[in-house]
This record gives sequence, structure tokens and C-alpha cells, in this order.
Amino acid sequence: MKILMAASEMAPWVQTGMVAETMANLPPELQKLGHDVGVVLPGYDAIGEMVSTGVEFHVQVGGEQLLAEVCELQETGGPQIFLIRQRELFDRPGIYGATDHLYEDNARRFIFFSKAVVELARRIDPLPEILHVHDWQSALVPVLVHAMNLPVRTVLTMHDAAAQGSFPWPDFGLTNLPGQYFEPSALEYYGNMNLLKGGIVFAHAVVTISDSYKRDVLSARAGSGLEGVLREQEKKVFGFLHGESLEQWSPEHDQHLPKKFRASSLAGRKQSRAALLKKCGLDPTPEGPVFVLTSWGMDDGRALADVLDRLLADDVRLITVKTYERELPAEFAVAARKYHGRYAAVSAPDLALQHLLLAGADAVVLPGGIMRGGSEIIRALRYGAVPVARSTSDVLELVRDVADGGWGFLYHTDEAEGLWDALARVKRMYQEKEEWKHLVRRAMKIDHGPTQSAAAYESIYQQAMRPA
Repeated sequence: MKILMAASEMAPWVQTGMVAETMANLPPELQKLGHDVGVVLPGYDAIGEMVSTGVEFHVQVGGEQLLAEVCELQETGGPQIFLIRQRELFDRPGIYGATDHLYEDNARRFIFFSKAVVELARRIDPLPEILHVHDWQSALVPVLVHAMNLPVRTVLTMHDAAAQGSFPWPDFGLTNLPGQYFEPSALEYYGNMNLLKGGIVFAHAVVTISDSYKRDVLSARAGSGLEGVLREQEKKVFGFLHGESLEQWSPEHDQHLPKKFRASSLAGRKQSRAALLKKCGLDPTPEGPVFVLTSWGMDDGRALADVLDRLLADDVRLITVKTYERELPAEFAVAARKYHGRYAAVSAPDLALQHLLLAGADAVVLPGGIMRGGSEIIRALRYGAVPVARSTSDVLELVRDVADGGWGFLYHTDEAEGLWDALARVKRMYQEKEEWKHLVRRAMKIDHGPTQSAAAYESIYQQAMRPA
């Protein structure tokens, strides 16, 4: 099968979240299954050296004609990686924004990118059989394919239903689509243009990154307002667990750590812990457990906020990760002043810090429970950071409680007291050093790779290519 895959990021070149890891893992696995796979990314300046293919074309975005230069990365043995270069749109610091704000022209930037992807696909001979796109940044592609009646099947992977690419209605003019595409049955959503909704409606198949997350997004629990649209399209919505690459996330091979480590030799983990505390300006002693609250499990941090004083009054360290999409409750800003040396917040961590957070944390706190495929739990386990999570369906696919001989601390209620009980159990077990080491080693032996998800995608491509 000839497959062209498009996304806004791909590890290790540009990365803010899980889609970058999927883009790094999935194309090579599909190649191993015998498929011809190409990848298209925006040509961000941050990627570095690009090689021009000599192909250029103009893309109409509203009333503008913007030049798209097709470049590529020279990667031996991997998929061909095309870069859509447009200096005005992509030669900027950050992918979606700078410092603490999103770029105001993100609609223009990624509508241009989606149009350029379709135009590139049209110029490939033979035409790709599958256009596989990821998240809202390329979700307009299935809409464009439908509007142009192209003989291509489209697949949309939805990593996060909460990030939808919702923009004011005048931005619909940037698509140059006929007016019928700005209707409730298409891109229109409560008066705005919603790119993710458009992709869901017009793609031939929609994939969520676990079966549990599929069930969640079909409900108000995680559908973020799109659950009704997803239920209407349920026959073409699929979900399965996406694995994590050992090459990208393995403490045995990790170049970002002060010292590599493995389950049988944890000295490097202790060095990572010390390096993380120093990086975040936290006190190295006394040596209580280090908790990390990541953006993927944040779920607005409300549960943790309710027990924050009780947690930080003890000998612990807490690090939270802030993103553009989610703000932590005000209690965390107060804690930063009140518990200096015990609590720190980091914003948009670079790749090295993302690795150090897992290698240096004793426990990763996931109070929201919705794991969007469980990638953060898979990584945390691999690095020996014990998960503390609410026992949602996603979590139960990956974690068994220590009370049952498992490798994590689970609680079973939305109430803050449930989270507090789990945190208290962590603190008690952490004092038993040998028992804690056994737990860390047990966690590190639990692993999930990407091979099975490639086979699942192959099946979905085949279903998508069947006549309707």
C-alpha cells in the first residue's frame, strides 16, 4: 500500500506531545510490513538543514497565493520525510506559539499546510492510496479530499479530543471551500470553524489511541463537546493501544540523561533524580519522594490542588508541567511562593527535560485518569517512575495496584481523598528502600512496543479502501 502520512510534529525534530512519538514509531513499523510510506511535516526553521527537492507550487489561502517549497530530510533506511517550507509561516520560535501564547494566525498556518499536503499528494506518481493525518493541524485534509473528489482514502488519528483547532467563523474563508462546508454537518460548530470536527466527519476512518479512549470520547467524559459527532460516525471510529519506541524512550540508550540505567542497575536513576532537582531549583535533601504531575494527566490538576498543602507540608518534591492548553488552578501559584524548594513548575519542557522528568521522578501523578492511549504511563514505567492514577478504563489496561502485586498506586474515586490515600501509600512505601527498589524494577519490566499498532493500522487501511 502507498501511504502518505501528515502531522505537525515528529520526534526527534519537533515535539511537544505524543503525536510526535507516534510519527516517529509508526511509519518505520509500517515499512517493515511492506508498505511504501512517506511523511509530510511543516518545514519549521527549528528542524535545521533541509534539502530542496526542486518542487515548488502556490497554495491559495483565502485571497493569498502562498509559495510552498517542498524539501526533504535525508534519512537512511527510514521513510521519506517531506517538509513544506513557507518561511513567513514556519520560520518562527516554537511550533504553535511563543513563550506563553499561541500564534494568532495558526488557522492560516495549518490550513496552508493541509492544502499543501493535498497538493503534494496529487503530484506523487502513483497517487497515494491512503492519506493518514494526525490531530486538528492536518484534519482539514479529509475535507479537502472530499471537496475535490480525489480517489484517495483518508484516515484521521485523534490523539486528543480536547485540542480541536476551533477558530472564528471568518477564518473559514481561508479554506476557499464552498459555503456548504460551513454547516453543522461539516466544519461549523456553534458558530466557529472546527477543523477536528471536519476531519471526523469526512475521513474514511477515525482512530483513537486506545480502545478505552475511544469509549471515553464517545461520552461527555472525554468527548470535549464532540461526543455527539463521534457517536454519529461511530461505525468508522476505531481504538487500540499505541506502543512506544524503545529507541526513543529507553533509559538504557537515552543520551539526554546524566547516566544511563537499567532495571538491574539503578545508580543512573539516582543521578537523574539529583539532576532533575537541580534543574528545577529544588532542595536535594532530605530525600523524600519526587512527584511529577505531567500535562497529559493534568485534567486541570483540581484533585491535586485540593491536597496540595498536605502533600507539600511533608518531605516531598513536586514538579508540574504547564502547557498552552491547560492552566493549573491558582493553588499551584500560591504553592510556588509558599513551598519554595519543594515545588516547581516548568513550562513547555524541551525534549531533554521531558526525558529527565521521567528518569528523575519517583512517581508520576495522573489524577485525571484519561491517558489518551496510555503513552505517559508506558514511558513512566519504562523509566521506573511509578504511576499514581485513578482507575479509569485506560489506566486499568496498563497498571495493576501494588496491593495486588502490581507496579502502581490506584484509587477509585473522583474525590481528592482518594488521590491523597494513594499519595500517602507512595510515601510510606518509599521509606522502605529495598521494597521500593523491587517496585521500580518490577515497573521497568512492563513494556509495550509499537509493532501491534502498525498491524492494527494496516487492517484499518484495508477497511477504508473497501467500497462504501
